[in-house]
Amino acid sequence: MVLASTKLDVNRVVKRLLDVRKASFAPMDDAVALTGMEYGGITPIGLPASWPVYVDSRVLEAPETVIGAGLRGAKVFLPGAVLGALPWVTVVEGLATGV
Repeated sequence: MVLASTKLDVNRVVKRLLDVRKASFAPMDDAVALTGMEYGGITPIGLPASWPVYVDSRVLEAPETVIGAGLRGAKVFLPGAVLGALPWVTVVEGLATGV
């Protein structure tokens, strides 16, 4: 998870975290089937326990974040620090580039 004003560093940081040479996002149909959530509403809360969730350290400083709620038309508002405190989350310095 990164702030909307930043860009996920897939080519350098994510590939290093996953220890892979190539990384790509799951096709929409696969993501929906594997999560049981609607496309556009997929959230880190409720993902399979074996899935790593990485959060850029700048997210923790945000007084309010907006994430999916599992349904396209629903969102969850919470302080960024709450995301970083979730037990399955790994906070990563420099996960995103930009502002």
